[in-house]
This record gives sequence, structure tokens and C-alpha cells, in this order.
Amino acid sequence: MGEKMKLYGFNNLTKSLSFNIYDVCYAKTAREQKDYIAYIDEQYNSERLTNILTTLTDMIGAKVLNIARQDYDPQGASVTILIAEGSMVPAGETQLAHLDKSHVTVHTYPEYHPETSLATFRVDIDVATCGEITPLSTLDYLIGSFDSDIITMDYRVRGFTRDVNGKKLFLDHKVTSIQDYIDSETLRKYDCVDINVYEANLFHTKMMLKEVILQNYLFKTDVYELPPQKRLEIMNNIRKEMIEIFSGQNIY
Repeated sequence: MGEKMKLYGFNNLTKSLSFNIYDVCYAKTAREQKDYIAYIDEQYNSERLTNILTTLTDMIGAKVLNIARQDYDPQGASVTILIAEGSMVPAGETQLAHLDKSHVTVHTYPEYHPETSLATFRVDIDVATCGEITPLSTLDYLIGSFDSDIITMDYRVRGFTRDVNGKKLFLDHKVTSIQDYIDSETLRKYDCVDINVYEANLFHTKMMLKEVILQNYLFKTDVYELPPQKRLEIMNNIRKEMIEIFSGQNIY
């Protein structure tokens, strides 16, 4: 953020980051599909997700006020963390009051395709902060915390604050693209598209992994166990699935 901007009163800008990842996998039988869902469900249970979100909270310099987490039957998990940028301490008796309406949430959605033997694991993370905190600096950490084939991100700044002269500030930090906050080495691995509405301080970026290495998408199967024609069929199905998720529409 650099040198702090001097404001008149409290910075009440609200900054919201929605981060969604999709991981695609091939499981050749119905049994393997269920085993994959169970594996993912265990790998990304509420305890591990809590650790990821508390690390994210530390990265943006916020304080954890409350944690609620839940694992679901048959699958999936959710974690909600209430956070604060700081507390106000009035004169006289010490009373801590939470003024920020800030939170971090994560939800997981494992599922599988009934015909192509493809399973998809989706993770949705939402970070809402008030004041000077911006969650954009955590994007590299979030991308690295999951196997991300497709990523979609939305960043929105709402409201306004004022400088000491009373001038309204609708954005207190420079943003031209979410991609500016992602490491260049990471960006080289993905095809990226931006859709930004600058007048509304609304920024959208979606990313799709460029290189598909078949072995990385096989669950309990070695690539050399498959005949060439089957490998090609699986590769085509994986790529089609990724393109449709990336595009947000049924194409094939």
C-alpha cells in the first residue's frame, strides 16, 4: 500500500474478493469416482481449510474474531471466519468494539459427470474487508494452496470514504487488473481473460491451465495402462470440460 493516505474519520470502503477454483480428474469407474470424492473430501476437510484461511487472514494483517466450520455428509465442507482490521478502545473503562463487517468464507463442492467419468472439485472463497485491507495480495497463496485447472476471480470495491479536505474517495488503491496481483510465473501457465468495469470498480479475471498432462488427471490409473485411443478420448473430454467451465456455458 506504500505511505498511508490520510483520511477524515474511518475508511468505510468495502472490498470483496470472490475466488473460485476447479480441479478436474478422470476416474474410470463409478467406484473410483466415489473414492476420488472421498479422497478430496478428506484432503480438503474443514480443519485444513481453516488453516488456509487463518494464514490468509495473517497475510492481510487482520485479526480473527470467530471461526465456524463444518464438514458435511456425504461430502463438502464450509468455514466462516469473522475478522477485524482493528478494534476501537474508548476513553474510560476499556471496551473492545468490532466496527468492521469483514469475513472470510470457503465452501467445497465435489461432484462427477455421469457419462465421461470426469470428477470436478470446486472451491469457493470469499473475502470481504473494510478499511485499508485489500485481499488481492493473497492470490498467489490461494492459487498455490489448491490444484487449480480453472480459476475465476471477482474483485469489487463499494462505498466511499473522504480525505481530510472532504473529497470523496471511491478507490483508495490503484487497480487496473486482478492479474497485476498474480506472479508472472503463475500467469505464464494459464490462458487469462479480463472483463473489467472501471466505472463501477468491478474487476473480473478468469484463468485456464494451458498444458494438460494426462497423468496428472488420472485417479488410481497409470497412463501406460490405457491404449492410445483411450488416452486421446480422455484428453479430449478433459479439455472440453475445462473449456466449458472456463467459458461458463455448454459448448459441446
